[in-house]
Amino acid sequence: MSHADDSHFDHRVPAPAGHPSPDLHGHGLHLRPWDPDSEADVEAWFRGRTDPEFRRWNTPLRITTDLDSARDSLSDTAWNTAEGTAASYCVTDAATGTPLGHIGVNLINPVMKSARVGYWVLPEARGRRVATHALSLVARWALTEPGQSLGLGLHRLELDHAVGHDSSCHIAERCGFRYEGTLRGAMWEAGRHDAYRDMHLHARLAADPDVDV
Repeated sequence: MSHADDSHFDHRVPAPAGHPSPDLHGHGLHLRPWDPDSEADVEAWFRGRTDPEFRRWNTPLRITTDLDSARDSLSDTAWNTAEGTAASYCVTDAATGTPLGHIGVNLINPVMKSARVGYWVLPEARGRRVATHALSLVARWALTEPGQSLGLGLHRLELDHAVGHDSSCHIAERCGFRYEGTLRGAMWEAGRHDAYRDMHLHARLAADPDVDV
């Protein structure tokens, strides 16, 4: 799991017609866009965002409390993706289509050619390197030029997580995201919007060597 932006948009406004992010495949995974009209996707989103381990390390701007708030949050995610400010994926088992978790490229800045990646994995899918493999797929796509396999063409992809979240630290380093330092008071404490905690910053550049996971 990793800290991620959670912006809010008015669900009554239709999502703009943006360029859809391509499906990504590899390591037995299929990464596809989330569908807020799918009950299965809404349920998976709800379970992921209300999981105690997610809440321990992540505090979104809008807390998911029930299926309705999960649907609203997922609609926001789809809106951001369609607008082009993010690219959010449902991580699924390639063989069965079963949702396993989420990974998203957030805060896409086309001027600086930078963005921030965040992810979470459902409890039953942990221990299978799902996050590692999904991050590897997304990083390779995001840091590839648009003319090459429809890449996003970023120069820099950041990953941050709360200090103490050792598993996320290991995943980042395994996928070539170098540790760059500790940002003091840079994210909210668990379940609070009035207290702060430190986080580690990792990043990977397009010029960095590819990593075999």
